Amino acid sequence: MAIEVGQEAPDFELKNQFGEHIRLSSFRGEKNVVLVFYPMAFTATCTGELCRIRDERDSIESEDTVVFGISCDAVPSLKVFAEHEKLNYSLLSDWWPHGDVSQLYGVFLEERGFPIRGTFVIDKEGIVRWLVVNSPADARDTDEYRAALAAISHSL
Repeated sequence: MAIEVGQEAPDFELKNQFGEHIRLSSFRGEKNVVLVFYPMAFTATCTGELCRIRDERDSIESEDTVVFGISCDAVPSLKVFAEHEKLNYSLLSDWWPHGDVSQLYGVFLEERGFPIRGTFVIDKEGIVRWLVVNSPADARDTDEYRAALAAISHSL
């Protein structure tokens, strides 16, 4: 694993499903960030996880926190996927250079060409405060994201 709790989160800039550039460091001092790496749009487990975040977004994302889904899908695919599933948060494309950000975070599955399921909760200072990495087949629990964010709030 390339990233550990307590480490500064590597900065990156990726395009979202609308072609807008999103830079992680632009949230420093402003918002906690939840990065949710997932293998591929339009697959069953990924769709289930991302729709659960959509359905529970109000209890995860707030004025203090923003959520980003990250995959190696191209921007046009993410746009269609987000529209089809009514995803109301940014999906970021790690398409090119292929998987660079996933590699930075230690979740890129080289032999398959996509990220495994890694979630990183980053505080407002840019420090990784919680993480979980699962195999491509194992869905994550959004309750854990909320607990990690609550722990950040209580430590202030």
